Amino acid sequence: MKYTLEIAVAAIIIIFAAVFLVQNAAIQANLGEGEEAWGGADGGAAELIESSGYEPWTKPLWEPPSGEIESLFFSLQAAIGAIIIGYFFGYWRGSRKTA
Repeated sequence: MKYTLEIAVAAIIIIFAAVFLVQNAAIQANLGEGEEAWGGADGGAAELIESSGYEPWTKPLWEPPSGEIESLFFSLQAAIGAIIIGYFFGYWRGSRKTA
Protein backbone atom coordinates (compact mmCIF):
# COMPACT_ATOMS: atom_id res chain seq x y z
CA MET A 1 0.00 0.00 0.00
CA LYS A 2 1.34 3.39 -0.95
CA TYR A 3 0.19 5.46 2.02
CA THR A 4 0.78 3.11 4.98
CA LEU A 5 2.96 5.56 6.93
CA GLU A 6 0.50 8.40 6.45
CA ILE A 7 -2.42 6.21 7.54
CA ALA A 8 -0.50 5.07 10.62
CA VAL A 9 0.36 8.67 11.58
CA ALA A 10 -3.25 9.79 11.07
CA ALA A 11 -4.48 6.90 13.24
CA ILE A 12 -2.03 7.81 16.01
CA ILE A 13 -3.11 11.46 15.90
CA ILE A 14 -6.79 10.48 16.07
CA ILE A 15 -6.16 8.12 18.99
CA PHE A 16 -4.14 10.79 20.82
CA ALA A 17 -6.88 13.38 20.29
CA ALA A 18 -9.55 10.96 21.54
CA VAL A 19 -7.56 10.12 24.67
CA PHE A 20 -6.95 13.82 25.32
CA LEU A 21 -10.63 14.68 24.95
CA VAL A 22 -11.71 11.84 27.27
CA GLN A 23 -9.12 12.84 29.89
CA ASN A 24 -10.10 16.49 29.58
CA ALA A 25 -13.76 15.62 30.15
CA ALA A 26 -12.85 13.53 33.20
CA ILE A 27 -10.71 16.30 34.69
CA GLN A 28 -13.41 18.90 34.16
CA ALA A 29 -16.05 16.61 35.68
CA ASN A 30 -13.98 15.86 38.79
CA LEU A 31 -12.34 19.21 39.48
CA GLY A 32 -14.63 21.70 37.83
CA GLU A 33 -13.63 24.69 35.78
CA GLY A 34 -10.75 26.96 36.57
CA GLU A 35 -7.04 27.02 37.17
CA GLU A 36 -6.96 24.16 39.67
CA ALA A 37 -8.24 21.73 37.05
CA TRP A 38 -4.83 21.97 35.37
CA GLY A 39 -2.68 22.25 38.52
CA GLY A 40 -0.46 19.25 37.96
CA ALA A 41 2.23 17.81 40.19
CA ASP A 42 4.63 20.77 40.02
CA GLY A 43 2.40 22.99 42.14
CA GLY A 44 1.93 20.29 44.78
CA ALA A 45 5.67 19.59 44.90
CA ALA A 46 6.49 23.29 45.27
CA GLU A 47 4.03 23.62 48.16
CA LEU A 48 5.50 20.57 49.89
CA ILE A 49 9.06 21.86 49.51
CA GLU A 50 8.14 25.34 50.77
CA SER A 51 6.27 23.96 53.77
CA SER A 52 9.24 21.79 54.80
CA GLY A 53 11.49 24.82 55.27
CA TYR A 54 14.01 23.78 52.63
CA GLU A 55 16.60 26.41 51.78
CA PRO A 56 18.30 26.12 48.37
CA TRP A 57 22.08 26.01 48.58
CA THR A 58 22.73 27.46 45.12
CA LYS A 59 21.43 30.46 43.26
CA PRO A 60 20.72 30.67 39.52
CA LEU A 61 23.28 32.56 37.45
CA TRP A 62 20.51 34.53 35.72
CA GLU A 63 16.76 34.66 36.09
CA PRO A 64 14.51 35.83 33.26
CA PRO A 65 12.97 39.23 34.01
CA SER A 66 9.42 38.02 33.35
CA GLY A 67 7.32 34.94 32.76
CA GLU A 68 6.96 35.86 29.10
CA ILE A 69 10.73 35.70 28.56
CA GLU A 70 10.84 32.35 30.34
CA SER A 71 8.05 31.07 28.06
CA LEU A 72 9.95 32.40 25.04
CA PHE A 73 13.09 30.47 26.00
CA PHE A 74 11.06 27.32 26.59
CA SER A 75 9.39 27.70 23.19
CA LEU A 76 12.73 28.27 21.47
CA GLN A 77 14.15 25.18 23.15
CA ALA A 78 11.18 23.11 21.97
CA ALA A 79 11.44 24.51 18.43
CA ILE A 80 15.17 23.79 18.19
CA GLY A 81 14.60 20.25 19.43
CA ALA A 82 11.79 19.72 16.91
CA ILE A 83 14.00 21.01 14.09
CA ILE A 84 16.82 18.65 15.05
CA ILE A 85 14.50 15.65 15.35
CA GLY A 86 12.76 16.55 12.08
CA TYR A 87 16.07 16.88 10.29
CA PHE A 88 17.23 13.43 11.37
CA PHE A 89 13.90 11.80 10.50
CA GLY A 90 14.01 13.48 7.07
CA TYR A 91 17.61 12.46 6.55
CA TRP A 92 16.80 8.89 7.54
CA ARG A 93 13.76 8.73 5.27
CA GLY A 94 15.66 10.31 2.37
CA SER A 95 18.54 7.90 2.71
CA ARG A 96 16.11 4.96 2.72
CA LYS A 97 14.50 6.21 -0.52
CA THR A 98 17.82 6.62 -2.34
CA ALA A 99 19.21 3.24 -1.24
